[in-house]
Amino acid sequence: MISRALPFIVLAASLALPSGVQARDALGVFGQWAAFRDPETPRCYAITAAEERQGHPAEQEGNASVGTWPKRNVRGQVHVRMTRMLAEGSWIVLSIKGKSFTLQGGGSNAWAKDAQMDAAIVAAMRSGGAMTVTALDAKGRRFFDRYNLDGAPTALDAATLGCSGRN
Repeated sequence: MISRALPFIVLAASLALPSGVQARDALGVFGQWAAFRDPETPRCYAITAAEERQGHPAEQEGNASVGTWPKRNVRGQVHVRMTRMLAEGSWIVLSIKGKSFTLQGGGSNAWAKDAQMDAAIVAAMRSGGAMTVTALDAKGRRFFDRYNLDGAPTALDAATLGCSGRN
């Protein structure tokens, strides 16, 4: 059975790419997550869309992704595209099962501060449940984006394997 989230994941995947670029190879849909390979870059990534929340309109589609760029020797890099523009200098906190990570970013983007934090976040994502990213929007209001982690471990593995041995 195809996940109900597939249209949102495909949209999120297209939003994660620069304008005019399409993911070349779909590696699969796993729960609420999907994995893709772009052999031209080359890069692979697992991605999911932010959950829709009634009463909290999004300014844009949000997504969370974990990417690998073999030529750059970058593996497991966490990126979050928030559903709202961030306040300048806003704190950004990613939480999974009681573990919190302070991200850095600006505009509507957030990243881990280093590869060690990326690895810790990915490890927490594998433990399942949900992930929440909280920040202040450009109007000074606190908001959060929530992500279902169902399927994340398999999508992460598919993305890692999709770029293994590639340079």
